[in-house]
Amino acid sequence: MAMPLPVPEDTFSEGMPDREGASVQETFELFSALAPKGWRVELIEGEIYVVPPANGEHEEIVTEVVEQVIARRADKELRNFTGIGLSLPGTTDTVRVIPDLVIAPKGSFDDQQEWHAPDPVLLVAEVTSSSTASRDRVQKIRAYARAGIPLYLLIDREASEAGVCSEPSGDDYGHKSIHKLGTTVALPHPLGFDLDTSAF
Repeated sequence: MAMPLPVPEDTFSEGMPDREGASVQETFELFSALAPKGWRVELIEGEIYVVPPANGEHEEIVTEVVEQVIARRADKELRNFTGIGLSLPGTTDTVRVIPDLVIAPKGSFDDQQEWHAPDPVLLVAEVTSSSTASRDRVQKIRAYARAGIPLYLLIDREASEAGVCSEPSGDDYGHKSIHKLGTTVALPHPLGFDLDTSAF
């Protein structure tokens, strides 16, 4: 759900956009600059979303996925990134997202940029919250597929399911598999190992 941030009048100075005439991109940048620490601001299909910090259960699941990737990855050069901003191609505007987890080779984001191209990304993972679930299931599938990201792992807490999307083509994935949480989920190439969701 989109949550507008209060913007004090004295926040604006020369060079800052007038709220009434600001573009979506300018408004997004303003919200990003003003968001409290720990909050995420995303721009998806022309809509700005302000997401509060995740709860403990959400973070436990993200950490469990990270630990399993570290223990089971065949390529020891792969790294787990949380809090990385991705700039993805959109149908009209650029999409700006901060996935719960990004897996990419070591050194992929070794720069000072805030937003990164998706080229080196091998997998993105999202863990749903009540406020993000619908976007994670629909708009983000389109965004990640359009960017050519090979794998999208969706841990859907509300549905008690894990979804694995692979073979990106256009704005969708050619192959999707759904698994009940508590089972073993096969992550295809380029990761190629089984994820145990019993800890979720």
